[in-house]
Amino acid sequence: QVQLVESGGGLVQSGGSLRLSCVANSNVLEHYSIAWFRQAPDKEREGISCISSHDGSTHYADSVKGRFTISRDNAKNTVYLQMEGLRSEDTAVYYCVAGPPRRCHFAVTMPGPPGYDYWGQGTQVTVSS
Repeated sequence: QVQLVESGGGLVQSGGSLRLSCVANSNVLEHYSIAWFRQAPDKEREGISCISSHDGSTHYADSVKGRFTISRDNAKNTVYLQMEGLRSEDTAVYYCVAGPPRRCHFAVTMPGPPGYDYWGQGTQVTVSS
């Protein structure tokens, strides 16, 4: 059973930073890629970043490229999303999601990529302008 728990969301001013954490149960990071998705009210769900369990490659949506950084600490079973230069349009609920080892690219290019079946409960990020 894959379990994912996000934390680190909150209220931040425009231009500020936050770091989200996603803690997985044991061995998940060895077998699953981990993606971050976000869902804002009245907007389509968006995959914004992914780190592959296959080769450690990282992938980003254009909307966050250059501002967000995904990383992982296998010893802590944790994936991080460092968010810099936050904007009001980054306001959303952020979810970490486990998916297939070799399909990270799909997570940031498709709204509903196949195989991304295990979701955390989400953490709210609110950016005030």
